[in-house]
Amino acid sequence: MSDRFPWMLALSEADREACSSEIVAAARASFATNQHHLAVAAVTAWRETATAIAAGLGKEAIEWLDDTEPVERP
Repeated sequence: MSDRFPWMLALSEADREACSSEIVAAARASFATNQHHLAVAAVTAWRETATAIAAGLGKEAIEWLDDTEPVERP
């Protein structure tokens, strides 16, 4: 599928397989239910994920706040 969606090359091999499977499943559901937005949403989500990976996002370690204090509800 990367010949049609070159942005898929930014994904790992496992992610490319998951992406392909999800896009095909969404396309089948879209055509079966006549709801084309399902396929468009799947392609858009994976394309944005590939764009973020290509930009280097997600490589930094996450800093979790350990000393959190509960706050009063509004």
